[in-house]
Amino acid sequence: MAHRRSPSPAAQHRGSTQPSTAGTGSEPDEEACRQVLQILGLIGSKWSILIIGQLRDRTLRFGELHRAVNGISQRMLTLTLRQLERDGLLTRTVHPSVPPRVDYTLTGLGATLLDSVVALGEWATTHRHEINDNRNRYDAAHS
Repeated sequence: MAHRRSPSPAAQHRGSTQPSTAGTGSEPDEEACRQVLQILGLIGSKWSILIIGQLRDRTLRFGELHRAVNGISQRMLTLTLRQLERDGLLTRTVHPSVPPRVDYTLTGLGATLLDSVVALGEWATTHRHEINDNRNRYDAAHS
């Protein structure tokens, strides 16, 4: 007889018809999950993580960020900075000069991400060889 695993709590919830609430007590779980996934999508993007990491110790100008975040296009940098500003994770300050000088700095909310971002970076650094070896083994077995 095959052993059947019981559904995970998330799977059980998806099958539920009860409008349960999370967090505030009045917000439906579905809406809270949608919002959390949207935020994690932004914060989990490699560009956001790298930008937040670059701003951890100092304010930077657009050009400095562009040089510091290896491989990002100007357009992607602009879009990511706008989203981080929209979410309140960084501030954009335009100085009246010719040419205009624009500085970016983390807000208090953005700074609360630093421990997590640094920990994630350290984890990736520590395990990069193991993950690369696993990818190579997988690719060799599935080619």
